[in-house]
Amino acid sequence: MPEGLNERSGEPVGEERENDATRRCPARGHDRTGPEPAGHLEQDEPPDPAERIAPAGHLDPAEPSEPSEPAEPSEPSERGRERAPHPPPPDLPLLLTLLLFLMVLLQAPLRRALAAPVMQTWTTVFVAVMIQALPFLVLGVLLSAAIAVYVPPSFFARALPRRPALAVPVAGLAGAVLPGCECASVPVAGALVRRGVTPAAALAFLLSAPAINPIVLTATAVAFPRDPEMVLARFVASLLVACAMGWLWHRLGRTDWMRPPAHARHEGQSRGEAFWDSTRHDVMHAGGFLVVGAMAAATLKAVAPEHWLRTAADNPAVAVLSLAVLAVVLSICSEADAFVAASLTQFSLTARLAFLVVGPMIDLKLFAMQAGTFGRGFALRFAPVTFVLAITGAVLTGAVLL
Repeated sequence: MPEGLNERSGEPVGEERENDATRRCPARGHDRTGPEPAGHLEQDEPPDPAERIAPAGHLDPAEPSEPSEPAEPSEPSERGRERAPHPPPPDLPLLLTLLLFLMVLLQAPLRRALAAPVMQTWTTVFVAVMIQALPFLVLGVLLSAAIAVYVPPSFFARALPRRPALAVPVAGLAGAVLPGCECASVPVAGALVRRGVTPAAALAFLLSAPAINPIVLTATAVAFPRDPEMVLARFVASLLVACAMGWLWHRLGRTDWMRPPAHARHEGQSRGEAFWDSTRHDVMHAGGFLVVGAMAAATLKAVAPEHWLRTAADNPAVAVLSLAVLAVVLSICSEADAFVAASLTQFSLTARLAFLVVGPMIDLKLFAMQAGTFGRGFALRFAPVTFVLAITGAVLTGAVLL
């Protein structure tokens, strides 16, 4: 047997075996006395199968696995919530069918109720107010949407004087040239403030535009054919109140009372989309308030006892205050409020003038829109002062012109 071999196994021994291991694993040749690198195994010594590491996710059959806890159901993501199907809308044709069926069943009681003199008077007044006011309402809404969409706010910023004391009356007179109902005047005023127009001038335009524009004055002339002085009185009183509120804000107003208005809801849309969106919005809101106002006028005319109305109308202070509060509550669009005022024949022209001056400047829907555009703190300060000045302006103007 050659020298250096084990007599039993024939394997090299001693120095020969060490040199052979060095050739097979050069890493051991750098540090013969140090520990072997982690994970290194000699080829002639295969690892024990029991010591092998199982791959991720693999369980060794020799070791029983512990039962895992059930996973909690994950909440749906934002996208999943957005894509969740909406509940189906109510079946409108079915509701209409049921309503018609109910009316057929109750046609005899309905006929007797509608044949009553009170209901005939109520229906006559309601239909008359709606037929007279609706064309002016639609025309005013269309012109208001066109002004809000196609006339850029930068036009007002360039046209108004830089001095606030002069910008206020100019902005007030601009309302006579550019028609706009209450629903459009608040967003336009907010856009003016964003473009750098002084708030005093923007507020003067906000108050004057719904009250003295050509559509409103024409509707007033149609509603009061025998009292043409009502048109001039409405123009003068509304313009005076708008300018007085603008000058008062310029004198006493503070910037921290008015929240910077956010961007208008039409920004980012094309002009055509913005025009029809504004038209639909204003028609739905103004039309709904017109129906409520016509119903209230018909109820006062047909249901309210005559002596109650006479008692309120005979006292000038009570008459003015009553119709001013009524204008705030009814929230009728300015293109249609003249026809409601004309139907209140028990009251004096000065009291009805107060109704026409107060309504376009402050009512429930205007208060909500002003609070949403300029902040609640602004609306809580602006609305009461506007209400008082509108009544004062109407009474003074009525005493001179009516």
